[in-house]
Formats: sequence, C-alpha cells, structure tokens
Amino acid sequence: MAEKMEKEVFWDDSALSWNGAMLVYNAALKEMGTKIDILNDEFRHVHQYNPIEYVKERIKSPESIVKKLKRYGYEDTIQNMVEYCNDIAGVRIVCSFTSDIYRLADMIGRQSDITVISVKDYIKHPKASGYKSYHMIVSIPIFLSDRKVDTKVEIQIRTIAMDFWASLEHKIYYKFEGNAPEYISHDLQECAKIVSMLDEKMLSLNEAILKAKEEQNQ
Repeated sequence: MAEKMEKEVFWDDSALSWNGAMLVYNAALKEMGTKIDILNDEFRHVHQYNPIEYVKERIKSPESIVKKLKRYGYEDTIQNMVEYCNDIAGVRIVCSFTSDIYRLADMIGRQSDITVISVKDYIKHPKASGYKSYHMIVSIPIFLSDRKVDTKVEIQIRTIAMDFWASLEHKIYYKFEGNAPEYISHDLQECAKIVSMLDEKMLSLNEAILKAKEEQNQ
C-alpha cells in the first residue's frame, strides 16, 4: 500500500479559490466514475457478469466542509480542507455479493494512476453499530490547463443489503440527532446480523448456481 500522499504544492490558497477547488473535486468524481464504468464494462465483457448494481456520487458542500473543519479545530483554508477532509468527493459502489467488493477494490487499487492512501475494512471488522462497508481513500491526478492536482476521493463499496441497512440507520439516527434510545441501537445491531446472514446465504447460493451451470456444460 502506498504511503500517505505528500501535500500537493498546487493546492495552495494563492493558486486555487474555493470555487476552483470544488471544480477540481468534481473533476475527480467524473474521472473516478469513468474508471468504474470501464472496469464494469470490461468485467462484463470478459466474465459475462456485471458486478456493480449501481453507483452513487456526491460532493460535500462548502458549508459542510467548513463545519467539519471547525468541529476539528481547523481554520477554513484550502490547505486544511485538502489535508484533513478525505470525503469531499465520494463514490459509493453497490455490488451484488461480498466477493464482488474485494474484487472491485483490487481492480481499482491496481490502476496505475490511482494511489491508495488508506483502507478501512468494516466488513471484516464491523463498527459497534453493526455498520459494514469497505472504504478506500485514493488519490487521482486531475490535469488542469496549467498544473496537475492530485485529488483525494473516498470510495465506499458494499452490497445491496449493506447499503439498505446503512441508509436506514442514517435516517433513524438523523431523527434522533445521534441520541437514539438504547433499544433502537440494539435492534439495529440485530438487523445488521440478519443482513450479514443474508449476504452469506446469497453468496453461497450464487456459487452453487455457478457450479451447477458448470457441471451442465461439461
């Protein structure tokens, strides 16, 4: 895994405005989206199988960025934004099976112009809440008219079931402003276990189907 990216000299307040920074992050999101589309098309062509169900992209608003920086005690400068905010540009890839998650993560990590900065595997090591997902922070070069800007993108890869659970958990906790009753947290953890069992069962069923088809073709 690559070491943490050095601070990019072109991410300087004097060289780039906040609007310019948002332009660069949007460009990074487009670049990453194109790469994911190409990998998906290649996989479908080679294996006659589509590992990606759908992709969601989002850019954190300037207001959210400033709020996050102030929450962590940093001034709202572009340098601080680049160094301490890893999730400004975000891509969520939703797959059918858990095996697809690691396959896609490996394919993304092997791209020659992508630098993997960090990985957090919440599938093998779920959060206390029951949250499961595979997170990558990567850097991708964006070529402007007069300079290259290495830009961070957060990638989350999860199954449909994981995404369903995470979306509902977010909505539930948003209603309680982060202070949900204990029984709600307990029930969410139980639901997370059911989601894990469903993912395991669906993966096992898919493998059984592939094996049966292989035997039929022999």
